[in-house]
Amino acid sequence: MKMDSDFHMAKGEGETSYVKNSTHQKKALIQTKPVLEKAVIEVCMDLLHPTMIVVDLGCSSGENTLIFVSNVIEAICCNHDKLHGNLMELQVFLNDLPGNDFNRVFQSLEQFKESIAITHKLEALPPFYIAGLPGSFYTKLFPRHSVHLFHSSYCLHWRSELPDGFAAKREMYLNKENIYIARTTPPSVVKLYQEHFEKDMLLFLKLRYEELVLGGQMVLTFLGRKTEDVYNGDMNQLYGLIAQSLEYLVEEGLLERGKLNSFNLPFYGPSLTEVKMVIKQSGLFDINHIELFESNWDPRDNSESNEVHDPLRSGMNVSKSLRAVMEPLFTSHFGESVLDILFNKFAYNVAEHLAREKTKYSIIVLSLKRK
Repeated sequence: MKMDSDFHMAKGEGETSYVKNSTHQKKALIQTKPVLEKAVIEVCMDLLHPTMIVVDLGCSSGENTLIFVSNVIEAICCNHDKLHGNLMELQVFLNDLPGNDFNRVFQSLEQFKESIAITHKLEALPPFYIAGLPGSFYTKLFPRHSVHLFHSSYCLHWRSELPDGFAAKREMYLNKENIYIARTTPPSVVKLYQEHFEKDMLLFLKLRYEELVLGGQMVLTFLGRKTEDVYNGDMNQLYGLIAQSLEYLVEEGLLERGKLNSFNLPFYGPSLTEVKMVIKQSGLFDINHIELFESNWDPRDNSESNEVHDPLRSGMNVSKSLRAVMEPLFTSHFGESVLDILFNKFAYNVAEHLAREKTKYSIIVLSLKRK
């Protein structure tokens, strides 16, 4: 699979589709809404002409895609007086890789426009236009100084590509029986992951800096880790349970060991310190806001309790939410025939883990202003 063209969420409306299993992503949009609203208001007040260009990077498809658009429009409508009734138009670009199901997004636009008109007063509703833009956000997407606000949610933990080059592939092959960073991962492999994250983030920041107007802003939300110990993150545990499930397939003769040993996720969950350091290194943005919040592994568990009341059900919920994201990637490398067995075993492994320890995702939200 080529990350810059083929990667996408599970399509359709089935039980394992992204449409049916994107509650985590929706929760993050709700949690970060105040940060987005503040950025929208500040950008609106600094507009030099009446058209605001807003971009959602890694928009995916389904309900969540248009929640972002709705939040931007709501921020403008609810702060109409603060903006001194400035007349403005809103151009929204929805960006994702070419494999994304853009048709689903476009087919829902008419209904979305009708619901927005009902929700908000027409006199406060800015004229808005929505367009799709396929392409990797690790490439140049817009003319220089043309965008006022970039947004991205649950995307920047993905790397730009799979490990490439003979030396890199040889190092990653040393990460046997793991698909991400685990306790047995060699330091040389950890270094590759960290260098890849730094390289990608610096590139991302440089590209967006060139595309943003002076004073333009970005609101970015992505998976990270709570501690500085690169071996000790909640994603290390989660992906460790997937690796155990793949190992089970190998032991049952359903998967070649070489397939497992040659697979490493193109993912990295940084710490807050690592994020701050790469932004400082770029020298291109000021940090308006940065924080880390947590969310239960089970997307349907909204409790603050330290115990999981139904580990088996939670295990299934976690498995479905991960499959909706990972299925195309896993199909490309392991084949479609093993997926049901793999994710059933993964659900069981997660249930066992949650029965012992309730675990949460660490999520970083970052608001940046172009210097």
